[in-house]
Amino acid sequence: MKRSALVTALAALAAALLGGGLVSEAPQASAAAACTAADADVYAPPATVPATPGTVLACRSVTLSQVPGSIAMSAWKVRYSSTDNQGRPVAVSGTLAVPAAPWTGTGARPVVAFHPGTLGLGPQCAFSKQLAGAFQDEYEGDNIAALLRAGYAVAATDGPGYLDGQTHTYVAGTDSGHALLDIARAAPAVPGSGLSRQARVGLWGYSEGGAASLWAAQLAASYAPDLNVVGDASGGIPGDLKQVAAGLDGSAFSGFLADAAVGIQAAYPTLPLDSLLNDQGKEAVKTAKSVCLAGTVTALAGKSIKDFTTAGLSLDQLYQQRGSDGRTWGQVLDAQKLGVNLGAYKIAFPVLQYRGALDEVIPTATEDAVRSAYCAAGVRTGWKIYAGDHLLTDNQAVGDVVSWLGDRFAGRSAQNTC
Repeated sequence: MKRSALVTALAALAAALLGGGLVSEAPQASAAAACTAADADVYAPPATVPATPGTVLACRSVTLSQVPGSIAMSAWKVRYSSTDNQGRPVAVSGTLAVPAAPWTGTGARPVVAFHPGTLGLGPQCAFSKQLAGAFQDEYEGDNIAALLRAGYAVAATDGPGYLDGQTHTYVAGTDSGHALLDIARAAPAVPGSGLSRQARVGLWGYSEGGAASLWAAQLAASYAPDLNVVGDASGGIPGDLKQVAAGLDGSAFSGFLADAAVGIQAAYPTLPLDSLLNDQGKEAVKTAKSVCLAGTVTALAGKSIKDFTTAGLSLDQLYQQRGSDGRTWGQVLDAQKLGVNLGAYKIAFPVLQYRGALDEVIPTATEDAVRSAYCAAGVRTGWKIYAGDHLLTDNQAVGDVVSWLGDRFAGRSAQNTC
């Protein structure tokens, strides 16, 4: 298991302090004739974005130096079109990797659309930059390696907001769900990928990525009916952002709360934020926008929202603050809640949910509540609890998730543990 030194650092820190529908046709052609874009061009916001989600706007062949195991593959950084929560076209970056070994299973080679967990808001933190770069802030390269070894193509979105001059829309459900579905749409359009538009698609994410993949599952039928999605695996799910915020505020992991405030406001810019902040709060936002996971946690640990606002607002008082469109922070956060109004979503494929027994970042009550809501709605739902904490569970589940997705690709029946 490849583990970052971050795990030890976070454990020590915690001990000291405690002692994220438009219906469109699939793109028929790529806007990229060949994958020869400069690296900087992949992250440059285009002047205009096509209204067709999943259009490849730029791509570049890369080596994924942070994927362990010396796996023979072809890989590309990609910039592709997606849709934000207001239905507007946006460009998003990501990575596509395809094993060199021929696919020997039935049908076309399957594609796993993958959303990473929290990486940080700094532009250097984008998953595509980490996979192909000199550092990796968490160890989800192991997840990618396991999928490639199983013969599956991996389409890993960075999530919206990692292009130059932008802010990642951290934990914004609709935006992240669209971005995940649209990189699966884009994958066959990448020149040289050899992938089929009829390929079976699996969704996977953990923590921030778990929320994103569940949002993708909920939105798939209405937003991307052209995709053949056969299953979704989601772990460590921050299903209710208010409940998560209550646990994070003033804790060892309060940096994630700062990221969430910045990310949600980036997705919903009518919400007030800067006008509420004191000098310390403005400096915290500047820090959050410039560092990755480890820097976020260490720089902002133990801070509370009241420390950052001119009026010393509590979370409940922040939720009452109203944006220029009339919606409050509380209403926008409630709109990100998973497992709500599931009757409006048509999840026709199985879902696997999982968490750590010792999760110290996401309250287990909200993770359990999402599972209960899916079961009550009649969604075929698998469930597993691992012995680890939040960080460990991501890695502990890899083998089980890859096996579970393999069963979905093979057309086997999924166990319903409701």
